[in-house]
Amino acid sequence: MTSVNPYLNFGGNSEEVLNFYAKVFHTQIAMMMRYGDSPGQENMPVEQKNALMHGSLPIGNTMLMVTDAFDTEHYKLNPGNNFSLSINTDSKEETDRIFSELSEGGSVQLKPENTFWGAYFGMCTDKFGVQWMLSFDEKRQN
Repeated sequence: MTSVNPYLNFGGNSEEVLNFYAKVFHTQIAMMMRYGDSPGQENMPVEQKNALMHGSLPIGNTMLMVTDAFDTEHYKLNPGNNFSLSINTDSKEETDRIFSELSEGGSVQLKPENTFWGAYFGMCTDKFGVQWMLSFDEKRQN
């Protein structure tokens, strides 16, 4: 396992959050990807297209990650569920093993799969209510 990083969910102000934390911690935003940059965006409302699908900001040895989370049939943004722990793994096999063990007795939001951004990625909630994101990015291994 290469790292564990906090992943925070916001209701539409993730870019403001990143800019604020960049100023506070004297660092630079590493990445901002908008929902409008993803496949299927042609059917999204304009406000969702402009929202952040993923943003990241290095703070010391930690990468703070954020997203604008929208209410769906499977997810409602509430205090207490506005964060996940994001695990970067060393292989697909490690991703599958950890995901299987974490999701046992919990719930699966997204089984690990290859994504359009190039990572093997999955999301689950463990039996204690902690939300997890697991990601293997082969490009980072080389």
